Amino acid sequence: MSNLIARFVKDESGATAIEYGLIAALIALAIMVGAGALGNALNEKFGDIADEINGS
Repeated sequence: MSNLIARFVKDESGATAIEYGLIAALIALAIMVGAGALGNALNEKFGDIADEINGS
């Protein structure tokens, strides 16, 4: 029984999976923020173009 507990304490594969999960979540968050900023910039640029075309 103590051998089983010792192996469980030394096992770090779960920690590695959690670290990879956190890295993937941060990358996904960065992509979402970047895409949102790009979308807002494009919306503003097309709005400016529309105003120029309409003569405002």
